[in-house]
Amino acid sequence: MTRPARRITSTDVARAAGVSRTTVSVVLNDAPGQSIPEETRRRVMEAAERLGYRPHAWARALRAGRSDVALLAVPDLPIGSSISRFIEELATALAAFNLTLVTHLEGAHGRSLPDVCASVGASAVIGFYPFDADTVQALRRAGATVVLPLPYEDSSMQQVGRMQAGHLISRGHRRIGYALTADAALRPMADDRLRGVAGACAQAGLEPPVALTVGLQVPEAAQAVRRWTEQSVTGVCAFNDDTAIAVLAGIHEQGLRSPTDLAVIGADDIPTAQVAIPPLTTVVFDLHEIARDHAESVVAGLSGTQPRSTPASFNPRVIQRAST
Repeated sequence: MTRPARRITSTDVARAAGVSRTTVSVVLNDAPGQSIPEETRRRVMEAAERLGYRPHAWARALRAGRSDVALLAVPDLPIGSSISRFIEELATALAAFNLTLVTHLEGAHGRSLPDVCASVGASAVIGFYPFDADTVQALRRAGATVVLPLPYEDSSMQQVGRMQAGHLISRGHRRIGYALTADAALRPMADDRLRGVAGACAQAGLEPPVALTVGLQVPEAAQAVRRWTEQSVTGVCAFNDDTAIAVLAGIHEQGLRSPTDLAVIGADDIPTAQVAIPPLTTVVFDLHEIARDHAESVVAGLSGTQPRSTPASFNPRVIQRAST
């Protein structure tokens, strides 16, 4: 039976480099105020690389006074392309500051967020929505130094809806529809975007949008399209691109064409938006900038300093394609 490989320690590095463990610690941790000859430093680094030495996370955390783990609490939502893309961007942005992102899917099991925080030793906890006061206190007791929400605010969601409706209105549409998602977990966000659409319609002196729920089934989408056309709707703002593509399928099922009979605009710019028939007009967010700014806020919170700038808003923009 093969014995499992033993973990390489600083003692092994010290033995291979011919120095003391203290010297290894000073070199690998780049301890300030220490003078180590360049030749000694080189031997230590080469030995660590050759042996595949990795400092123990908990020992490193003890020295630094905190861990390098940031915990992202992902709500019980469908993990679509947009959320996955953002998590990747945030992980990359945090990695630039030597922080590791760990995700916790809320509702996936019975463990509470503070329990998970304590288990992984997270120094920062990030949420898609603001945490209540009790949760914040529990997270701090669990060891989190920084607790902050992502900039997913009601006003940002309404801004998306206003931009969608504004685009359709600028193209001459005077009766606007809104395609709500059938997923109950996403309805609060969809309702916020609907409020933005309604606000844009009111500002333009138009009637309120005709809001209908559209699932990802063609017959259901076709029924919604029929109801919109019966009410003289000529342009539809969809909650997201998945819902918008379902509307496009419903238009086709009804023997109609987009944008001639019904223009459609989505949100998120998922990869399939470009290959929809017709290609889907959508609203896109600069997830890279949001992730970078939020990572800087986390680092600033951990170091007790102010971030260089306030976290970015979504800064949405319309990508026009053939569906409008």
